[in-house]
Amino acid sequence: MAQSELQPAILLLADGTHYQGYAEGKTGTTTGEICFNTGMTGYQEIFTDPSYFGQILVNTNAHIGNYGTLPDDDESDTVKIAGLVVKNFSAHYSRKSADASLQDYLERNNIVAISGIDTRALVKHIRSKGAMNAIISSEELDLQKLKAQLAEVPSMEGLELSSKVTTSQAYDVGSQGSPYRVAVLDLGVKKNILDNLVERGCQLRVFPAKTNPEEIEAWQPDGFFMSNGPGDPGAMDYAVATAQYFLGKNTPTFGICLGHQILARALDVPTYKMHHGHRGANHPVIHKATGRSEVTTQNHGFGVSPEALAQRNDVIEVTHINLNDDTVEGIRVKEKPAFSVQYHPEASPGPHDSRYLFDNFLALMQS
Repeated sequence: MAQSELQPAILLLADGTHYQGYAEGKTGTTTGEICFNTGMTGYQEIFTDPSYFGQILVNTNAHIGNYGTLPDDDESDTVKIAGLVVKNFSAHYSRKSADASLQDYLERNNIVAISGIDTRALVKHIRSKGAMNAIISSEELDLQKLKAQLAEVPSMEGLELSSKVTTSQAYDVGSQGSPYRVAVLDLGVKKNILDNLVERGCQLRVFPAKTNPEEIEAWQPDGFFMSNGPGDPGAMDYAVATAQYFLGKNTPTFGICLGHQILARALDVPTYKMHHGHRGANHPVIHKATGRSEVTTQNHGFGVSPEALAQRNDVIEVTHINLNDDTVEGIRVKEKPAFSVQYHPEASPGPHDSRYLFDNFLALMQS
């Protein structure tokens, strides 16, 4: 938006903290749980990641929008964030391959955004006080009215959201002549996860989140994959039952992010709401088997209980640990061909340190 056209907007947090800024994207009002991502690039991939459904995103990088948007960078069919908070919003872009500005992209996807925010101060506040609901408005600036509207927004804890972003019907990806058939439980899957499996010789059938497991098994998959996605894993008993079904069949199983949490729950390990979650492309994780540190891409606000895992060490091995806060980042089932990681090995955007995990999944299907 041109400087001469600056329109005021307000960001209000559930604890009463508010910030004044300028309207970007669609003029309007939006609500959701506020979170922050520390990645310096890949904003379009972040905006279209279904795991962000229902959340207001703070981009910590100082400039957002400066390389425009491109359809190939989308991770799903629509923008999934509920709203956007940035410091400096670039209406103009310099990437020659881009086909639209971020302003046009947000308007086309009906996303309300706010710029001119001191994102360093905002992120320090979230890190101190924890994740909470928030509201952005560029049409209503009365704080009391915004507080009343914000009070009606449900907490992310207890929300089941995968059914809102999953595919409406099963579809196939990859060649029918591929050597491996992988059933994908779409809890909010990213396109680049599917691409990584296809590149390794997998034929995929992507199933809606609440598909009956017998229907999935009827396709005769060689492996079962549980994707990332939004919401509280504690509210997803249907997915837990599906995971338990395939564990009982000894089907090679791989889970990423929400899929990791569902696998843990299928093994009677509970999940919990994190204070402010992990989101970015620079989180260090140690692979315990090799002692090597991986720089990882992450996006999650829930975790797997380390205390409960310690009580289940006869069944489950912890394979990966976050080096920042010692949270659990990966598990392996000792007597089953099943494993999962909390982070995103497809890394779009992000480093590719962890893409070997897709190869590990293929090795399970080969054996």
